[in-house]
Amino acid sequence: MTGPLSIFVLSVRGIETARRIKAGIEGATVLGLEGRVEGADETFANFGDTIREHHSRGNAILALCAAGITIRSLAPLLGNKTGEPPVLAGADDGSAVVPLLGGTTGVNVLARQIAATLNVAPAITTSGELHFGTCLLNPPPGYVLKNPEDAKTFIADLLAGKTVRIEGDAPWLEQARLPVDENADLLIRVTSDNAAPGKGELVFQSVPQNSPAPRKRGRLSVIGLGPGDPDFMIPAVKQALQRAEDVLGYETYVRMAGPFRPDQTIHMTDNREEMQRARHAFELAATGRSVVMISSGDPGVFAMAAAVVEALHESQDPAWHGVKLEILPGVSAAMAAASRSGAPLGHDFCILSLSDNLKPWKIIEKRIALAAEADLAMAFYNPISKPRPWQLPRAIEILRQYRGASTPVVLGRDIGRPGETLRTITLGELTPEQVDMRTVVIVGSSHSVSFPRADGGSWVYTPRWYGTKPQS
Repeated sequence: MTGPLSIFVLSVRGIETARRIKAGIEGATVLGLEGRVEGADETFANFGDTIREHHSRGNAILALCAAGITIRSLAPLLGNKTGEPPVLAGADDGSAVVPLLGGTTGVNVLARQIAATLNVAPAITTSGELHFGTCLLNPPPGYVLKNPEDAKTFIADLLAGKTVRIEGDAPWLEQARLPVDENADLLIRVTSDNAAPGKGELVFQSVPQNSPAPRKRGRLSVIGLGPGDPDFMIPAVKQALQRAEDVLGYETYVRMAGPFRPDQTIHMTDNREEMQRARHAFELAATGRSVVMISSGDPGVFAMAAAVVEALHESQDPAWHGVKLEILPGVSAAMAAASRSGAPLGHDFCILSLSDNLKPWKIIEKRIALAAEADLAMAFYNPISKPRPWQLPRAIEILRQYRGASTPVVLGRDIGRPGETLRTITLGELTPEQVDMRTVVIVGSSHSVSFPRADGGSWVYTPRWYGTKPQS
């Protein structure tokens, strides 16, 4: 059985990386080079002697330094690959995690766990696992490989194109990407008997396990902060932030959600890394942690909820599907701007993003035209940016084919944040220069009305009825 993880740090920069890893790996210990690294759990004076001592104890090893010095230091101890504990090298800035030794004792599993805490992809090089999605040399708890000495040839045959039959019940094999064929010569047999393997067979014996304390079910809460003002945030979102052990999100939105406690681990990423961020969240939650994924506005409106659910849909990992996933709503930018101005979305409406990063502009044009023809009020997100200054003028051109110049338009910028502005103009007055990426543009229907407010400005509303006003 592999012991706890020992993290060796040789540089000042590596201590922060080690702390991030320790926060995500239960039982890990950080060891720092004496006289150079401060803040470690333990210190060492001689790297070679100390790493060999921990390896001899059976501890998993992560050295935040060059792989070469790690291998050379452990070389005198290496010999029995079936029993050696996992050994990994990592970049001290957290940019890389490389499994080196311990394929039969779960080094790749550990590499994925460590990489998830750092929001990077592990450098897995094991051919069998890359091809088949599982390591036959390292079955999950509850199974023992009876003939590991035959596994090398068996896996080589599979990699060379041979197929395999599976006899017995093993869900982890069903989820793998093995080339299964009922008529194959190669056989994987799963049995509770102490059966001797035949030629061309791998035999996995199912064994009773001691019942460990059940792992706490992980939770992933995808939350919407609303437009920025904490008063707009629903109580369930505030509770999720309070109980979170890990907080993920685009840096701007994470800072809006703070401050955070010292025991909470913060993972901030670029705004364009949605799918990687979603997968990272599931990796953390699958270990039993309470994770929060932050979006501004509502997470289901051009935000992280869709990416998270898509990541779950694409995964066959039962640990991910065992996570308690909840989507907690927030006040979207369109709703916030509409409420400030009255009720411009009081009848049927639609919300459109003018960004063509994930859909072709031809489709956006078509949707604008159809929504305008259907006389829907509409709200535009991502209306303009430096790389695409021409799109909003084109949208205005389409709208003017279906709407009169007097149609009310609401421009809400940074609603609920410092510097909030709200303007009511007409479609005839609307120009691209009045808008930026932080503006939500609401265009009324043919029935929308604007009238003066007593304190200045204008109220805008779209009546609940359409056509002839009902008798009151």
